[in-house]
Amino acid sequence: MKHLIWILVVAAFSCTMNVESSTEDLTDAVVPLADHTLTSDQTHNKWSRSIEPVLTINSGEVVEVSTEEATDGQLTLNSDTSDLMNISFDPIHPLTGPIYVNEAQPGDVLAVTLHKIEIGDWGWTAILPGFGFLADEFTEPHLKTFELAGKNNVRFADGINIPLKPFPGVLGVAPDTDSLLSTIPPRANGGNMDDPNIVEGTTVYLPVFVEGALFSIGDAHAAQGLGEVCGTAIEAPMKFLVEIELLKGTSIQEPQYENDDVYAVTAYATTIDEAAKKATRYMIDYLTSNHNLSRNDAYMLCSLAGDLKIAEVVDVPHMLVTMSINKEVLSK
Repeated sequence: MKHLIWILVVAAFSCTMNVESSTEDLTDAVVPLADHTLTSDQTHNKWSRSIEPVLTINSGEVVEVSTEEATDGQLTLNSDTSDLMNISFDPIHPLTGPIYVNEAQPGDVLAVTLHKIEIGDWGWTAILPGFGFLADEFTEPHLKTFELAGKNNVRFADGINIPLKPFPGVLGVAPDTDSLLSTIPPRANGGNMDDPNIVEGTTVYLPVFVEGALFSIGDAHAAQGLGEVCGTAIEAPMKFLVEIELLKGTSIQEPQYENDDVYAVTAYATTIDEAAKKATRYMIDYLTSNHNLSRNDAYMLCSLAGDLKIAEVVDVPHMLVTMSINKEVLSK
């Protein structure tokens, strides 16, 4: 896959460099240049094969994508709690795209590598009445905004600082329907997965359901815990440098992802139990297909080295669970 090719390029290049060259220099050397650029006003906020693409690319091309924060500009750094009551949910989750990938067909897989993520200048988090894991207990609106420019962490309260770990809350492809589906729940096409482990350097694998795949990305988060229990992260505008590669001859049922540390599968369902069972089955399928294990051995390895985690619990009617295995275990 493309990201592996870049690693090989770095290895070859480093042989000609002074031994005192920094890791940062090497990292900068492997970031590819963008073939295309999309702006934060080239958006939609539904999932459907009927939404016209704003860009057509070939497999392996790189796109710089700017995204708006989750309210699509309804909140600003200077907003206060009273502004929450005036938010319209109609434009929620502006997604930049769709991107049509030439030759993509149902049954293929799209590999999307997040080469670089740049956080915007500000962000917000809030309690929205009627939304969140404990919505019946927290019924009053509450808002915090943060200046993010040039920062690696933000002050949440006295003695409490949150490290910034940006990622796309929503990324996915079009489902095979003409209906305009809400972006709120995660689905097999990806969507609102809210998995804070899908960070810079991660490659996300998405099953393709329609011709051209129709990839979109947005709802960027500057920081979020697993679960996103109050219903929001630090919602922020962001810029992503993504490489999109079409994979033929392989298929998956729901999104999977990997980085230098782990390989992970994801699964959605209406309950945590069912999502966890699906994630376990998907990891067993991955291990039997890619690591020559029997189903019995793969099941036992999931128990010994698989980490089940709740990615999010608030995007009803679906919840998302992941299972990951450290690559130290899977190294050949």
